[in-house]
Amino acid sequence: MAFEGLADRLQSTIQKIKGKGIVTEADVKEMMREVRLALLEADVNFKVVKDFVKKVTERAVGQEVMKSLTPGQQVIKVVQEELTALMGGEQSRIAVSNRPPTIIMMVGLQGAGKTTTTGKLANLLRKKYNKNPMLVAADIYRPAAIKQLETLGKQLSMPVFSLGDQVSPVEIARQAIEHAKKEHYDYVLIDTAGRLHVDENLMNELKDVKELSKPDEIFLVVDAMTGQDAVNVAESFNEQLDITGVVLTKLDGDTRGGAALSVKAVTNTPIKFVGLGEKMDAIEPFHPERMASRILGMGDVLTLIEKAQANVDEEKAKELEQKMRTMSFTFDDFLDQLAQVRSMGPLDELLGMLPGANKMKGLKNVQVDEKQISHVEAIIKSMTKKEKVQPEIINASRKKRIAKGSGTSVQEVNRLLKQFEDMKKMMKQMSSMQQKGKKKGGFKFPFM
Repeated sequence: MAFEGLADRLQSTIQKIKGKGIVTEADVKEMMREVRLALLEADVNFKVVKDFVKKVTERAVGQEVMKSLTPGQQVIKVVQEELTALMGGEQSRIAVSNRPPTIIMMVGLQGAGKTTTTGKLANLLRKKYNKNPMLVAADIYRPAAIKQLETLGKQLSMPVFSLGDQVSPVEIARQAIEHAKKEHYDYVLIDTAGRLHVDENLMNELKDVKELSKPDEIFLVVDAMTGQDAVNVAESFNEQLDITGVVLTKLDGDTRGGAALSVKAVTNTPIKFVGLGEKMDAIEPFHPERMASRILGMGDVLTLIEKAQANVDEEKAKELEQKMRTMSFTFDDFLDQLAQVRSMGPLDELLGMLPGANKMKGLKNVQVDEKQISHVEAIIKSMTKKEKVQPEIINASRKKRIAKGSGTSVQEVNRLLKQFEDMKKMMKQMSSMQQKGKKKGGFKFPFM
């Protein structure tokens, strides 16, 4: 996950103060010295760190902590609130024009992932917000850019407006907007040119496109991996164009995370979306309070639930619950469950959203081996229908056949059979516990 080093440092620092019944000024000073170092190491802007430490210290040695019943926990609450405020306070929503289409201008330097992000954002607008977007290829200088956007459009079955690379970006934007009005598109996403660095020609052209298209949003796409440079880029683009939001890409990388913590404070422009991987659905709205919770080890259960609700078939979940109660859960059901959970995203990322997951024995620094999961799927698919329903009939010769068919070993087949048996026992216990304390309604998270 992003912020891993920062999260570890901050969590071990606040852990020391957590259970304290009395918190002295010296305790707060010591803690803030650690916090300051952790933030600077994570590449957070120096001035931002200074302001943050000052605000937290003032509140932490003030009345709200000293008079609290649990001062240690109150200090953590202060850190979380200030961290949330630093990243923008509340989630900043995407604009919707009163007179469609809503126009979004995508800007940024080359290599930040602007064209891919344009496609991802359009995909999100369609899937999550039920909108009808159109992509516009206005980067006429990078020969591959138009082709790349058209390829993404095909992949997503989404319209791409292009006039090739011999027409000016301003003219492309003008005709694209006219076309979108005629065809009643909800959103127009203009993919503009980038450069390897900020220069006057680029800015003048972007200003011309802005003047003509009068965008409702100007999103700057920056690469979180570039740390402090990302903040400098955001500052210069903001000065010239008055950007309305930032999209941070590669936030899933091995980044120190300083960019995400500094961008809002330095530019006073909200982070609207974050890119968390290569796939076309690997983008999500940025929630400052959820990110602050994740950094401080409090988990991000809301995002986890949203992912589950978007990817899990509720009918199947109910059917599964019934099967668990009657102990008729089979290997086919197990495959179904595996597919549904995998569709929610990388498993180690999902585990990272559980509160305190990084402190749980066995879950700290867990690396989920996707290859191992593929082995499990291959073993189950090599079983006969009868074997999937009655695994107890799988004898030595059947195990050999399954191992051969799945390209695995007999030991791996044995391990899976044992795990499946253990899981069924656990389900039986959970099912009887659920029956005792059953409450009506509510979304049930499927078991895996």
